Amino acid sequence: MLQSAVVLRLGTMMLAAGAGSYRVKSSMAKAAAAVGLDRHEATVTMTEIVTSSYVGDCFRTETAEVRRVGVNVDRLEALRRIVHDLRQHERVEQLDKKLDEVQHMHARYGVFANAAASGVACAGFCFLNQGGWVECLAVLFAAFFGQVIRRQMLERHFQHFFTWIVCGVGASSVYMALVTLLGALDLIDGNHQGGIISAILFLIPGFPMVTAMLDLVRQDFSSAISRASYVMLVMAAAGVAVWTVTFVFHWDVEASYTYNPEGLLLYGLRIFCSFIAAYGFAMLFNAGPKAAGLAATVGALANTGRLLLIDEFGVPWQLAVGLAAVTIGLLAQAFVSRASLSRVALSVPAVVIMIPGVPFYRAISALNDQTVDANAAVGVAATNLAEVFFVITAIGVGLAMARILTDRRWRHDIPTSAVAALLPSHGSASEPGRS
Repeated sequence: MLQSAVVLRLGTMMLAAGAGSYRVKSSMAKAAAAVGLDRHEATVTMTEIVTSSYVGDCFRTETAEVRRVGVNVDRLEALRRIVHDLRQHERVEQLDKKLDEVQHMHARYGVFANAAASGVACAGFCFLNQGGWVECLAVLFAAFFGQVIRRQMLERHFQHFFTWIVCGVGASSVYMALVTLLGALDLIDGNHQGGIISAILFLIPGFPMVTAMLDLVRQDFSSAISRASYVMLVMAAAGVAVWTVTFVFHWDVEASYTYNPEGLLLYGLRIFCSFIAAYGFAMLFNAGPKAAGLAATVGALANTGRLLLIDEFGVPWQLAVGLAAVTIGLLAQAFVSRASLSRVALSVPAVVIMIPGVPFYRAISALNDQTVDANAAVGVAATNLAEVFFVITAIGVGLAMARILTDRRWRHDIPTSAVAALLPSHGSASEPGRS
């Protein structure tokens, strides 16, 4: 009973910190072998785990529900190190003590730093979406305010759908107020309404989106479908929120921008904005400075290369995104052994900046726009949704291909329960773990 309970506890902690199904099941299988169980099987969704632990002909089936799901890279890294250091004949009490230490870990960043990361990341995102200095500045403050609201609501256990709606309304309202105020003071001219969408890009659920795609590639459909459903739910909530605000105040999310940098200046700015956007998202995921810096470097190189392929060489954007995702996966693997960090900690913040949040929210707005021809609105929505679908698919395929090329356990269809077949004994050396 104690053996199966500590294994299940490890799994629930990893799931609550944002780990994908494969990582949760393989970690539990290794822990089960370490504490003396003969075999361990598990079914994992985004919020539930069902496990069966075997000793000889006896087995015990347990279930657990994880309601407080989120992303915490720092905690995931701590749990990964615990799993990597497991040895044969591990004492249950010792493993439980290690999990207690992880359970009591505090967030790396306070409210201000966390909100500032959101603002800077979305401002960088705004520039990459062709926003000018007015849009980027307004997005900086709007996303800062929105992240403060989200953190406070999540700490008070508010429901995610409701939280995303409130944050979407709050961030878009702040953006609208700032741009309106600057216009009333004659400090700006022109139409800067379209940048409002970038103000809510911090609400993109990048981590579950990526893990859903990777779970799907491994044919773990129960986890992939539940994560994908969650992603669609919260993105729809944010989309409805921004549409409501823009509809009430008659704002145009298709507004054009005025900035036109070219040449080396353009690509220098893209590298810089890609770096700060990826670094900011890594901080939102509670990644440490080293993980955030490496992820930002990987993201800046790959994303700028993607834009270069599209603009200068005419590469189709789906192919460019797929190549960038493969590059991110391979670069993350190259840094894994040197930095003793997991792939997911380095790759997810880097690919998040390529997720097409703007087209998704524009599609929501187009579907609800009653001021234009219905067929035209449906056409705009369909075009944007097609772009979202193909870009997300390209990201998933790219990351999966990188993983298949660098991980034998992804090239072959090996049962997850078999990954713990050879555990080192106490006192033996082993190479740094990779995940």
